[in-house]
Amino acid sequence: MVDFAGFQMPIQYTGIVTEHLAVRKLCGIFDVSHMGEFIVSGAGAETFLNYMTINDVKTMSAGDAQYSAMCYENGGIIDDILIYKYADKYMLVVNASNLEKDFNWLNVHKPDDVNILDVSAETGLIALQGPDSGSILQNVVEKEVSEIPFYTFVEGNVGGVNATIARTGYTGELGFEIYADNNIIGQIWDSIMNIGNITPCGLACRDTLRMEMKFCLYGNDIDEKINPIEAGLGWITRMNKENFIGKESLISAKENRTKFLIAFEMVDRAVPRKGYKIFAEGNEVGIVTSGTQSPSLQKGIGLGYVQFGKHKSGMELDIDIRGKMKKALIIKPPFYINGTAQS
Repeated sequence: MVDFAGFQMPIQYTGIVTEHLAVRKLCGIFDVSHMGEFIVSGAGAETFLNYMTINDVKTMSAGDAQYSAMCYENGGIIDDILIYKYADKYMLVVNASNLEKDFNWLNVHKPDDVNILDVSAETGLIALQGPDSGSILQNVVEKEVSEIPFYTFVEGNVGGVNATIARTGYTGELGFEIYADNNIIGQIWDSIMNIGNITPCGLACRDTLRMEMKFCLYGNDIDEKINPIEAGLGWITRMNKENFIGKESLISAKENRTKFLIAFEMVDRAVPRKGYKIFAEGNEVGIVTSGTQSPSLQKGIGLGYVQFGKHKSGMELDIDIRGKMKKALIIKPPFYINGTAQS
């Protein structure tokens, strides 16, 4: 157990590899109640959120989820977030370490016709992830979970408790994230665990799973010094929508790229770690932001920023690992290509 954003969080239960492979092959369950949740409502909520985020909130219908980010005027990423649209409100899910910063940023820009409520303390969150997650969840849900499309959600009953059931996740596998009152989230955990054949999972395998998919982690791969274009998040950056905070800077960043987030796998037997230097043809060209030993591929994998032009798939790199140059190869992500997220 470790301290994490004011919570006591498990690094692992039975073992990182065991938990990781359970999610890839069967089903794992995570308590991620440390995440922050804000409720945004009022007549101006849609226009406000569209201005505050880089994706297009106006394309959302009730029941949709959307991955997005908030940026400063200079394009630096404040946080990457999830937005859920209900019939009469929105829920923003933010990273726990950024909760206060995000809440203050939103309130500084909030117009009079928008209300923002921090419900993080009273909201619990469980992530059920893996190929078997749907069939397992069906045992305790009245709704037909197979009919919940990817990146949508429904409100329903889970194990006798009212909850939001979202087809979202951070693993690349079929999965569901379940939001409910913090006082009863444990009841949902127990009702799911009682079904059997589910592996409790900690923070460590959450990290290896997201890395195999090249999902960014705030504080490692993205932060306020990185913009979405550099981070490979151009696909959620809607330059053609009306003005939003950071738009002009991001247009400029797209035209004048200097670095780019790459995914690389080790050719030599070695494990890259955050902060290791990246070389190409003998010249230092970047730095590793995340690295691990992939349980699925059984080789070292990493993410890092390199000079633009040195970022293309197939290019050879050297990673300085404790003074020794180890060969690596840039790959087209994800590392793990058999994920069931959209199946």
